[in-house]
Amino acid sequence: MTSLPDSARAVLESSALAHLVTLNPDGSPQVTVVWVGLDGDEIVAAHLPEHRKVRNMRNDSRVALSIETDTRDAMGLTQYLVIYGTARITEGGAAELLQELAHTYLGPDVRFPTMDNPPPGYITHIMVACQCGRTAGRVDDVRLARAAAHDRGRSDRGGVDAGA
Repeated sequence: MTSLPDSARAVLESSALAHLVTLNPDGSPQVTVVWVGLDGDEIVAAHLPEHRKVRNMRNDSRVALSIETDTRDAMGLTQYLVIYGTARITEGGAAELLQELAHTYLGPDVRFPTMDNPPPGYITHIMVACQCGRTAGRVDDVRLARAAAHDRGRSDRGGVDAGA
């Protein structure tokens, strides 16, 4: 598991929404917006129903997260973070995690979920394989991302977007 630098932690602990990419049974991507937080070096997200994304991660644990910040670098480019990792799903605790994340995403006095007696739900735990992108004015861990891409037999730039 990759240890997250402070610049990545700052993005993950902010109110920036994350785009979670999972793989459908036919191999096509499934993208959804999620709230994320940190539990040590694992990224966590909560889901009340067993949506497609949860079923996808049970079937194939490979995931990617893309998070755009509200910060621009010296050239005016928006900073972002891309995470590649492996997800595992645990049952229960989703309502409590959503309440905790709601303080970041909605405000300190918000009650979420708003329903009485929400279902136990599911928590996604993402172990980071590599992370890349522009955060804090520099490209983080591009070398690690390229090495991971090479290990996967890919010849691309390791998932670093064109802005990197």
